[in-house]
Amino acid sequence: MIEDSVARANLVPPLAAGSITPQQYGVGARFTLSVYSSKYVDVILEALRKADATDLLIETDDISTFVSGSEQRIMEYLHAVIAVAASSGEHISATILLSRGCPGELQCELPPDHPAVGASPVVLQRDGIRARAHWSLYPLLDGASGGDHMVPIYEAIEHAKGTGIYSGSDHYATRLDGDLADVLSTVANGWIGVGHVVQHVATHVTVSINSPSLA
Repeated sequence: MIEDSVARANLVPPLAAGSITPQQYGVGARFTLSVYSSKYVDVILEALRKADATDLLIETDDISTFVSGSEQRIMEYLHAVIAVAASSGEHISATILLSRGCPGELQCELPPDHPAVGASPVVLQRDGIRARAHWSLYPLLDGASGGDHMVPIYEAIEHAKGTGIYSGSDHYATRLDGDLADVLSTVANGWIGVGHVVQHVATHVTVSINSPSLA
């Protein structure tokens, strides 16, 4: 990932009633935007320049970019970056890891047995950009709820089917196909939904847009 500025930090709304902020709860994303074109530098920098980073902490290193803030603002930012890059017409992909619940986070401020804290569903505006994605969801139950980690995963997949963008199952991933906003919000809301009952939840998605394979 390329970025000529490192961080913008402002106050973010509490995650839920009380004093817990998204940073304290370990809410964040790590993503890499890839552009399959000799113009990749211009495309990436333009996307980063146009995306609104208000209320977010953003740190870029030599491998990827970390984004911390509320679930809604994180997804709005990722949506904006990907949408601007996609508008170039070049084949792009974005690899995104979302995590919430704090264990293992560098600045974790919660004990391991802290109860799960929910969040409101993410809402993104459709933009007419078709995206295809491979999505995996990881509820890190640590023995809770009988340890059956597949139950919340199947529930999230059923939710994806209800949105109309479920496109089948592949090895180790669920395939999504639809408007970029719908793909990202489905991923985020599956992640958030499990987070209402499981403290530590991670999800991974690879989004592809303008692929020549479709042609």
